[in-house]
Amino acid sequence: MSEFVVIGGGVIGLMTALQLADAGHSITVIDRGQCGREASWAGGGIVSPLYPWRYSDPVSQLASWSEGAYPELSLRLLEETGVDPEYRQKGLLYLRVEDETRALAWARGVGKPLSRVGAEVIRAKEPQVRQDVEDALWMPTLGSIRNPRLMRSLKTRLSSMPGVTFAEQTSVTGLNRQGQRVTSVATDQGDVGADQVVICAGAWSAQLAKLADLSLPVRPVKGQMLLFKAPPGMVERVVLMDGRYVIPRGDGRVLAGSTLEEAGFDKGIDEQARQSLWQSATGIIPALASCEVEHQWAGLRPGSPDGVPFIGRAPGWDNLHVNAGHYRNGLVLAPASTRLLVDQMLGRRPIIEPSAYALEGRLEQ
Repeated sequence: MSEFVVIGGGVIGLMTALQLADAGHSITVIDRGQCGREASWAGGGIVSPLYPWRYSDPVSQLASWSEGAYPELSLRLLEETGVDPEYRQKGLLYLRVEDETRALAWARGVGKPLSRVGAEVIRAKEPQVRQDVEDALWMPTLGSIRNPRLMRSLKTRLSSMPGVTFAEQTSVTGLNRQGQRVTSVATDQGDVGADQVVICAGAWSAQLAKLADLSLPVRPVKGQMLLFKAPPGMVERVVLMDGRYVIPRGDGRVLAGSTLEEAGFDKGIDEQARQSLWQSATGIIPALASCEVEHQWAGLRPGSPDGVPFIGRAPGWDNLHVNAGHYRNGLVLAPASTRLLVDQMLGRRPIIEPSAYALEGRLEQ
């Protein structure tokens, strides 16, 4: 019996567990596979929505809070586990931005350093960027994190904390209830008792919500990625153009992404996506054409109707909660969205007004 059962061991689940463990609670994390091996592992790790000025206020508020939390979190995890999440704050170059005026107005409104720069600055920041670009937008404060390392460090830290239990390779089959309360989570490995239950299983959250007679509008949206084996220093900063991006890692490797595909729960990769991503990446950094493509993979984002996640208690239930539907921004929003839900579950004053994320009135009928 745990005080909390967290269903889903991605970035949302593990950060939820960390905050609850920090507060002295017992937690069981249930995952149908291995923790941190789905969308949280597959994503790019840019600690910002791709074009932040195009998002609604609820997403922007979570993103802003989370962006401020990542440097400290990364340092903490490195110190406590020896596993470096590789948080890098080297800025982002936006090439060919159609709504530049809107972007600059947004930056002024929220106090973000975003400026229009010319060819000389672009070449100074990224000498290998395509040569025909004469101007760009530059955001010096933007950071990125290496998803697989972040997930490994979170799990390593949680594994060392008293009261944290992992139930991996474990499928949830039902929710045992008494009135409006979940009494235990039924799994293929037996029942797991809980005082409080959180559904935060990414693209699979809607299937789990059905066990509670909830129709959660979260669907899988596939994204494929490439990894180039580039020499250290070829790319130093995140560069974004026409909705595609390249992200450098500490060892020189360059990640390129990503596709947007409605393909259900299919995580297969294909040559068409490989060629499209290769063209986009080499269109941004032509020198990548000479580098080996080391890996191609796919992940499933938890798509939601407006990109605003569902965070809060499930309607009709006393002790069932949901944190799902972050779409392309699960890692971006994770520190804030998990803190927001934990605040509510523990009766603390929430960091952000929670009503915009509540499930009431937003579920399918």
